[in-house]
Amino acid sequence: MNSRVLSRLKQHELVENEQLKTGLHVEDLPIKAINKQSSTRNYKVLNNYFFRNRNVYISKHLRFAPYPEHTHQFLEMNYMLSGSCDQIVDGHNVHLNKGDLLLLDVGCTHSISRLNENDILINLLFRDQSISINFLDDMRRSNSVLYDFLLNSASGEKNSLKYIVFNNNVDSDIQDTMEQIISEYYFKREFSDTIIKSYLSILLTKLVRHYHVPTDKKNPQQQLMIRILRDISENYQDIDLTTLAKKYGYNKNYLSNFIKKESGKSFSTLVTSQRLIQAHSLITTTTLPISEIIEKIGMKNGTSFYKKYKSYYLTMPGDERK
Repeated sequence: MNSRVLSRLKQHELVENEQLKTGLHVEDLPIKAINKQSSTRNYKVLNNYFFRNRNVYISKHLRFAPYPEHTHQFLEMNYMLSGSCDQIVDGHNVHLNKGDLLLLDVGCTHSISRLNENDILINLLFRDQSISINFLDDMRRSNSVLYDFLLNSASGEKNSLKYIVFNNNVDSDIQDTMEQIISEYYFKREFSDTIIKSYLSILLTKLVRHYHVPTDKKNPQQQLMIRILRDISENYQDIDLTTLAKKYGYNKNYLSNFIKKESGKSFSTLVTSQRLIQAHSLITTTTLPISEIIEKIGMKNGTSFYKKYKSYYLTMPGDERK
């Protein structure tokens, strides 16, 4: 982290000095920024106040007093730049250490325990209301049949979480991008807003990369289905049901019926879907000839590929490149 920015963030704000004296939360937002709810102690923070003439709002969370339970009308990220903190998020205890990032969906309630001197928590708010956890779900789902299955399973849960915690990873992938955003925001150099928007696209893509959907470890059927779908995602070019059945020690017909029951789709449909997903990725990110892509994904019949691609993506492969 840039030392000048870090030093600035560690300086005491006026409100922080007041909170340090009393240990009590001091409201620092104007009335127009808060939508008080008469029937509950929660309140909503309106995005119109934060996003005047800007796409992203970044701030340091004020230290030395607990922050009351509240909710937002926009997606929020809490990034632990240094130290640690405890929050209650959607009724769950969440602990963040340095480098951890908490993604809060629109409408998710949370409260934050008192932060101390070296606990620097950065809030990053999005103007774009189309960005949500569902947005990340859709991006992850479009990457493989495995995540399509996991996300469909998760969406069926009555108490699905409205937040995701991204723990600091070994290669500091998310941390590096987040700290670049923070530095650009506080330095306010020329073209900072444009650079921040570009970094945000990178950050969101990295979050999708590191987004692991929770699974039911106690459900052996789901765990087997996950292993099968992982096999399909990794070996879609030449995988076949006979080899898969032999690998897991099941009769071919039994495994076929199991896959259909657990996923709602046949084995051949899942393999075709994964091939089309890979084809779409190659078509939109490379200049490889479509004929070569068809061969690369393991499909033999070009006519069949075009028909299935149109049915899956509602457009022809060539139109993706126009």
